[in-house]
Order: sequence, then structure tokens, then C-alpha cells
Amino acid sequence: MNVREVAAHLRVPVSTVYDWRTRGLGPRAHRFGKHLAFAVSDVQVWIEEHRDPARPA
Repeated sequence: MNVREVAAHLRVPVSTVYDWRTRGLGPRAHRFGKHLAFAVSDVQVWIEEHRDPARPA
């Protein structure tokens, strides 16, 4: 996935994905020259890691 696809998938602006990257908060990415690519599996893992904890019943 590219940056725009990740942003669309997460429903956040592209600038947010770049901001997360600079702060070390976003999903893992691979750099190919000046381009970033995200593995779908890495994005899915990142989403699961940021799930709100279950609330007690």
C-alpha cells in the first residue's frame, strides 16, 4: 500500500500518516528511494495493536 492508500484505509489525512512516521507512531513501512510502501499485514498488525482495550462488563 502507498501512503494515500493507508490514509484512506485508516480514514485519516495523508499528512497524519507522515506525521506518525516522523514521530515513530505509525505502521512499519519500507522505503524505496523517496517512496514509502506499507505491507498490508503490517498495517493490520498496527491496527490491532491500537485497538481500545475491552471494557469490563
